[in-house]
This record gives sequence, structure tokens and C-alpha cells, in this order.
Amino acid sequence: MPRELRPRTSRTSYTTPARYQTDVDREHDCPSSSKVQLQVSEESDSEFAPEDVLTQKGNRDDGESSLTDLMDADEEEEQVVAKPRKTRKTRDGRAELGPPTSSPGPSKGKSKQLATQAIVDNSRSCHPSSNASAHHRHRAIPIYRRKDQVERLDRPPVLFNEPKITFTNSMTVDQPLTERVGKAWGYNVGPGPVWELLEDRSCFKESVRSSWDPRQEASRRPRVYQGLSVRPGWTVLDYQDALRYLPSDVVTDEDGKVKPPPPVACYLGPFGGQTRVLFEMFDSHATSEYFKEGSSYVFNAGSPVWGLDWCPTHPADRPFRKFKQYLAVAPFPSRAHAPSVGSKAQRPVPRLPGDNVGELDDSSEKGHEPGEMRCEMVLCLNVGPAQDIKWCPLPAHDPWDDTRCARNPRKLGVLAGTFEDGSLSVYVVPDPLDIASAMRSGNSPIFVNLPEPTLRIELEDTSCWSLDWANSEVLAVGCTNGCIAIYDVGNALNEGICANILPMYYICVHQSAVRAITWIRVPPTNARGDPATSEDPTVIASGGYDGVECLIDTREPHGYVVNRTRDVITTATYSVFAAGPIMIDHDNTVKAYSVSPTILGRGHILMEPDGPVWHVQASDYHPQLAVGSADGSCSTTNLLKSMRRGGLVPLFVHKIYQLDYSRKTGEYRMLEHFIPQVTQEKGPNVKTKAQTDDEMLSGSGRSTGVWPPEVGVHRVTWNCGNGLGCASLLASGSGSGLCRVDWLSGRWFKDRVPYVDVPKMRKEVDGGADDSMEE
Repeated sequence: MPRELRPRTSRTSYTTPARYQTDVDREHDCPSSSKVQLQVSEESDSEFAPEDVLTQKGNRDDGESSLTDLMDADEEEEQVVAKPRKTRKTRDGRAELGPPTSSPGPSKGKSKQLATQAIVDNSRSCHPSSNASAHHRHRAIPIYRRKDQVERLDRPPVLFNEPKITFTNSMTVDQPLTERVGKAWGYNVGPGPVWELLEDRSCFKESVRSSWDPRQEASRRPRVYQGLSVRPGWTVLDYQDALRYLPSDVVTDEDGKVKPPPPVACYLGPFGGQTRVLFEMFDSHATSEYFKEGSSYVFNAGSPVWGLDWCPTHPADRPFRKFKQYLAVAPFPSRAHAPSVGSKAQRPVPRLPGDNVGELDDSSEKGHEPGEMRCEMVLCLNVGPAQDIKWCPLPAHDPWDDTRCARNPRKLGVLAGTFEDGSLSVYVVPDPLDIASAMRSGNSPIFVNLPEPTLRIELEDTSCWSLDWANSEVLAVGCTNGCIAIYDVGNALNEGICANILPMYYICVHQSAVRAITWIRVPPTNARGDPATSEDPTVIASGGYDGVECLIDTREPHGYVVNRTRDVITTATYSVFAAGPIMIDHDNTVKAYSVSPTILGRGHILMEPDGPVWHVQASDYHPQLAVGSADGSCSTTNLLKSMRRGGLVPLFVHKIYQLDYSRKTGEYRMLEHFIPQVTQEKGPNVKTKAQTDDEMLSGSGRSTGVWPPEVGVHRVTWNCGNGLGCASLLASGSGSGLCRVDWLSGRWFKDRVPYVDVPKMRKEVDGGADDSMEE
């Protein structure tokens, strides 16, 4: 008897989409093919969405559906409600899917509460994935939310004048306000920040011990190291004795003595009508001499600059010196100096430059200029040229309301740096005003020799290469052997330990030198998820010469690779507004990576300069990113710019200035007042020849790929430690020795403030939560 086969029953095909049901399935209706109706509402803050999947946001409880007309115009999108595809039978009886059908979504003005509905046949409950598509770009999710009120400006700030301060709700007090202020920042189309939204979002553990009002800057950034003083043994040198510490020419005179560096000839002014200006070492000029509305200062440090940082000051002491600003500049010995990675110079180094401490102060009484930039003091050190320098992020100077004699000067701050002798040295810098009052003659700088640092840290098998402060006590160092060392320098400085302290952590991360390192300055959380604001940060972002970018958590000390590229990672910075580190990628790309748990490690491109990126810097007060590149340009862009397809707000990259160099004449040219460039979104299609020709005719094509090393902008830094009134100051240093300080201001798109005005935007007044109020 032949064997009988059991009757064939239809089974669900894995190649058939799960949300569509075939006719055979309808005939054999079973629990496994029950219909489940799923509503997918777009609750995330994704700004990129695939073009073939178009949804619309529903009404939210925070009143965000009734923004002003300006906000609505950018967020309106066409909607399509997808319908199930019908099935049809073929000649052999099989069922196949028919063509999709769709209907247009509601027009503007109708309710936005519709959501895409789909029929799903699956025995298991369907949960949409928490990870969005690669086409999405999420808004930054704050890692630490401050609940206390903060300060904001009540009127536009004026340099060297006391700002008018008022209190407001913190940007991170709740999620609706975070989204509202974040979107408002996206409407800034200027090169600098808009003063109405400036807010200090820094977080330091020292604020817990402060006795000031927690809403004030004096509480968030208290004074530290009050018991620390300048180390004895400092001396004042005359010009002849200080020549061995100053930048010099690449050649010597007939007697074999070093020569001062030659003056730098640079053309300043508008294009087509520039003026040749000769910069001697320590000379400075204001751009207002050549532009009608110039607000920048250009000075010559004498040789290539590789260290630049603003000195923080306490808000209670700023009026005593008319809001004077101090800037530390670290040049190389000469233009021909080329340090070797990992090689240590023997102390005392016979030829080395000093660190210049320049000051930017008010000179309205001396002339018509709004300010003056000059070199105030030169620190003559015996540790070799500086690879990197950074002030302690919190004010460490003595009070300025009293005076002291020159024998016991007050301290200006605590300055740390990595030097060519392979050490990490921490110096207590004397106040130049105390020394200058007794020993300075004329306008020439004073030369102060500090023979030994207050604290010197050395490692036997490697050299210290890069550094970053977590707060006033903890400091991370990137080494040339690929390791990262973390030190508690606060305990050593307070106890008077001068050398060779042991690191708290010594982590092997990279296979070559660590050039980029930055702390993620957020407090850790306890087991309940509450932030431990009295503890040190635990996460570090680093990049090395091996092209690897890592995140390191000191609680589990090993590196997590977030990106790998065939390039040297030269810089890294942490942005509290971008909620993660900002580093570089291949093809001169500046990229931001998120450290929020929901989108950990996801990155997006911010801008692409024409040349390799030397340095990037973010601020604690605003989301404007500064970038210095090898093509001689210093640029800024908005980190919170809206990236919605088809939006009204353009994606601007502002070129602050461009430095050019002529090899034939040896002269420089500094161009500025560029038209902002619009960042173009990269698509899968290659540009056609017609599009390329249009770019060349319009002048928007990329420049050459070879630039003189003299024009590279090595360092850019925002003024992050002197309050909201000075947050618009940007300093930059180049390979020519020319440095520049710019006052950059923002501008609202179409000169209209979103959400009517700032008090309503930040919900300071009654009715601020109602977005239906029109302008």
C-alpha cells in the first residue's frame, strides 16, 4: 500500500511582509495571524527621516504644536498615510502583493494627531525599536539636568563694562523647555552667539561647597586654591638676559648670537584696498583702524603658537580691574623648530621660549579705540617649549580688592602644561600688576623667571603630550606611548608635594601617541540614577596618532572605540550643548558623537573645512563651535542648527578670517568679512559636470590641497571663565605667530526672536507655556 502524504497546509512565508495578509491566510485564519493594529507616533526628536517614510508629529502636552508662524513654517512637512497593499491571485492560484496605494495627508491647519497605522500579523507583541534609522539625526539629549535657576543677560553686553544680569529657568529644567530653547538656538545665523540665550551650563563639584547663591556664577565657579602662593625663587630679568627665552630668528648674526625674529608684514583691511602693516614681536593692532566696524585685535607672538587659553577670573573681582582679560600664549622657539614625538629634552633647555601673558583691557581714556591688546608679562621657564597649556578652569587668583608688595606678589592663576622635557608641569603664575607696579618701565613687558614649577610630573618610559582638567583637582594626561594617566593634582598642590606623584589611573588605550583628550564634564550617577554632583567626572574622550577615537570610563578602565579613521586625531573637545565629544574624521570632517545612553556613540557631521583640522573648541555658554584648520581659516558653526530637510533656516559656516602667505615676497594677507557658506547635504548621487561648473563660477568650490605651514590656525579658544559678558570673545593663534582676538555676535533668522520673546520662551512670565501667542 503506497504511503499517503499528509495534506499540504499553507505556512507563513518569511519573504512576505509581516503586515500584509494573503488570501490563503485569510482562509486558514489562526491565532498566529491575528490582526494587531499598531499606532506609531513620532515622539523622538529625530530631524532626519527617510523620504519614503513620512509621518507627522502629534499634539504634545507641552503646547509645542502651536508655535509662532516662523517656527511652523520650518516644521511643516507633507504627510502620506500608508495603506495595506491588496493581494491578487495569479493563474496558478498563488497570491501575490498588488501595487501600493496611498492617500495624501491632511493639509496645513488640520489636526496633527494622525499617526501611521499598519496591519501586523505576528503572534508576538510588536514593539518599535528604540534605535532610529541611520537616516535620522537626533537632537542632543542633555546628560545632566540642572534644576536651579541660572543667570542670563538682560541687555546686550558691552566689552569692559559690567553686564546686566537677571535670573531665568535653566534650559534643562524640563524636557519641553529643553526642546524649546534648543530649537531657538537653531535660529541663530550669526558667527557668534545670540546674547539673549547665553547660559552657563558647566558643572563642577566645587560648587557644592560654595556658600554663594546657587543661581549665581560665583556659586557655580567658586574661587579655589586660596592657600596656595607663588613659589619662592622667582626673579625679574632684563631684556638681554631674557633673550635666550624669547623667540628668535632661524639664523644667527656674525658673532653667533641669536637674533630677534624678523617683523611680520601682513596686509589688513577690505579686499582690494588693504594696508601693509609691519608687526614687530609683541606688537598689536586693532582692525578698527582698517575697517569701519572692526572689533578684532591682531598681535604678533614672534613664532608659531601651539598653546592658547583664557585665564578665568572671579565675578566679585572683575570690577576692580575694569573687566580686564588675560590670555596665555605659548610660542615655539623659532619657525624652524620641529619637536619629535616622545623624545625628551634635557633640562635646563638652552634655547626655549617663554609663555606670554597678554592682557586685553579698556583704553577708552587713552584714545578712540574701545580696547587695547598688549603683552603684559613673559614667563621664562626651564622646561622647554610648551606642547599644550591650560589654566585651571576655576578662578584661582587672590582677591584684587587689596594690594601687596613686589616681594610677595599675589597669584594670577594656576597654569598647567606639557613641555618638551616630557613633563607635566603646574605653575602658580604671579600677578603681573603687582610686579609691574615696581619693576616695569614703559610699555615693554616684564620678564619673570620661574626656575621650578610648583608641581612636576614625569613618567619614566614616556612623555606627557596632551592634557585636560576635569575640575580644579583632577587632571588627565595623554602620553606618547598611547596611555592615559589621571592625577589628583589638587591634593598634591594643597599639601606642598612638588614632584612625582603616582597617578590614580594609568590606562593603556591607544597604540601610539595620544594627541587629543577631553573630559566629559558631567557628574556620575548613583544606583538610583541621581547625579552625584560632589564627585569627579568619570568619562574621557581621546584620540591618537593611530586614528582611533575612544571613550574611557574610569570605573571600567579600558577604551571603547567609537570611530576609526586613517588619519591623525589632532583635537577633541566636549560640548555640553552637543552632549558629547567633538573630534575629527576622514576628509577633514568635524564630527560630534553622542554619549547619551539612548544614542550612545552615534555621530553626525558638523562641517568640512577645506584643509586638515588643527583644533576645535566649544564653549560652556553657547553652542557655537570654533574650528582652526591648516588652510589658514578660522571658522564657526552652530551645533544646534536645525537639520530638517527643506527647512527655512540655512546651515551656515562662517569664516571669520583667512590667512594667506606669499612664498615670493614673504608677506601675509588676512582676509575677512566673508559671505557665509551654506553646508550642502551629501546625497548618494554624484555631482554632475554642470553643477561643478556652477560652483566654480560662483567661487564656492574647494581650494587647493597644499598650504604653507605658516598659515595654519593651530589653536582656537572661547573665553569660558569670565562670565556671560565675555562669552563672545574668541582667540586664535597661527603658525606665522600672528594671533587674533575677535568679538563675535549672533543674529536671529530674519531678525525675529522665536516664541515672541525670551521671557516667554523660557517660561519666566505667565502664559509662557502657551505657544499660541503671536508676535
